[in-house]
Amino acid sequence: MTATSSRIAAFADRWPKLVALLLGAVSATGFAPLNFWPLTLLAFAGWMALVAQSPRGRRAFGTGWAFGIGHFALGLNWIATAFTYQAAMPAWLGWVAVVLLSLYLAVYPALAAWAAWAVQRYVISTKTEAAGGLHDSEGPKPIAPTFAGVTLSFVFAFAGFWILAEWLRSWVFTGFAWNPLSVVMLKDFFGPALIRWVGTYGASGLLLLQVGAVMWLWGYFHKPDHPTLARRPVAQFFMWWLAAGLLNVPIALLEKSSQSSDHSRGQSIPVTVVQPNVGQQDKWEGSKADANFAKLARLTAPKDDRPRLILWPEAAIPDYLETGYPSYYYDRAPAAARGRLTNLMNPGDLMLLGALKLEFDKTGDAVGARNAVMTVHADGTLGPRYDKAHLVPYGEYLPMRPILSAIGLSRLAPGDIDFWPGPGPHTLDLGAFGRAGLQICYEIIFSGQVVDRAHRPDFLFNPSNDAWFGAWGPPQHLAQARLRAIEEGLPVVRATPTGISAVIDADGRILASIPMHRPGRIDTTLPPPHAPTLFARFGNLLPVGFALLLLVAAIAFRRRGR
Repeated sequence: MTATSSRIAAFADRWPKLVALLLGAVSATGFAPLNFWPLTLLAFAGWMALVAQSPRGRRAFGTGWAFGIGHFALGLNWIATAFTYQAAMPAWLGWVAVVLLSLYLAVYPALAAWAAWAVQRYVISTKTEAAGGLHDSEGPKPIAPTFAGVTLSFVFAFAGFWILAEWLRSWVFTGFAWNPLSVVMLKDFFGPALIRWVGTYGASGLLLLQVGAVMWLWGYFHKPDHPTLARRPVAQFFMWWLAAGLLNVPIALLEKSSQSSDHSRGQSIPVTVVQPNVGQQDKWEGSKADANFAKLARLTAPKDDRPRLILWPEAAIPDYLETGYPSYYYDRAPAAARGRLTNLMNPGDLMLLGALKLEFDKTGDAVGARNAVMTVHADGTLGPRYDKAHLVPYGEYLPMRPILSAIGLSRLAPGDIDFWPGPGPHTLDLGAFGRAGLQICYEIIFSGQVVDRAHRPDFLFNPSNDAWFGAWGPPQHLAQARLRAIEEGLPVVRATPTGISAVIDADGRILASIPMHRPGRIDTTLPPPHAPTLFARFGNLLPVGFALLLLVAAIAFRRRGR
């Protein structure tokens, strides 16, 4: 075993970036749909050891960047599938997009790795100099107990900088917060209370803190001068187990303190969630519009006369429901389009559905569009509308449109005009059906950005179109919607054309769902919301503050030499 470990260590020392690239790819298998989360923990442990043993800062940064490339390239492979639905682009360009995006996103773990390495180097350098130690060509020699060069200061710094890296990734250049690390442990490791207290990004840091604590304790109990008893296998196993659960001790208490629910709303509201199984290849085919609507209509037909909230997916119909457009924009008059919807409704029903709204200039030409959720009453009148605020670059709008259009790189969504963003999260008052917060598709992945905190809703509705996200995208999207339910203490309802549609309670549990690529409907009642969580009150101030506390702890361990 020692010889094998030595060969692995020698290979890693010779090819650190290649090893980091492979570890990054392995780490992505913990995300849905594979959910191999133990491999993710092992891969992060191996990468942390590579970073800790780096003799120079540029090597620490390079191993971080290589790890990030492997991590994101595999985890985001579904983006390549999206390009197969754009006839103006060759399919292979999708994989180019995946690699290019991964090259950029990998900068964030690279920065976290370099910063944590810098803290550790300062710790070791200070201690060895104080002890009169010498530095060789490979860098300073640690005198504190370590596993693979990992000190407590490094563990705290790594966790803190990782939190900051995920938070930065969520908003820099409009942000791309897909697949935060904590989502891999959503079901199997720690309970919802942890996420309610420190948010998604803080939970990612706590996960790395646990991984690092186990590594450090391994080194601590393998010190040559450590008592013999502690070096025995049984004692070591017990200590590793203790380290793995060390940060979970208060979770049971946190769970008890966060289970209060607001039962005044939610439980008596019937909802019907519709999934028509209309694929992306058929969605914008004009000749198939009537067949697509027929699928929605068949699944929406009432089963009794109770008033219900009907929830349809993003961009469910191509008809324009609002009046006032030049007549040549309408394939069907707005009154007739709304009439088709009300024919499916009981008196007292209310429908929320994805639809498009056009924006015109003074000459009557369409210059923009809104990706919207419309409210339709049973009498055909329109209620409040929500316009998507966080748009997808290259999907809903095209940066540098004149240049990219000229070389054939038109945006993935059909049409010649860009979508315009709405004002941001706000709550729709649906009367007897409660208060709804809206997040269309991709918007639900942004922690701390999904709720109007001044007007807290009773639930979140997340209409989406995952039909072009391949096999990996939809289950990953669903997992991140569960994180939002836990953070905000609000139930989340998802309606998608091809799956996965689901009703999620305020603890992140999936109460009902429709699998991918199957038509179906969910008839249920809305789960009740919890009282506002700590995260619901303070948002991402909590994980950022927690990261700073971890960095303070790293500095404290540096000065005390622990």
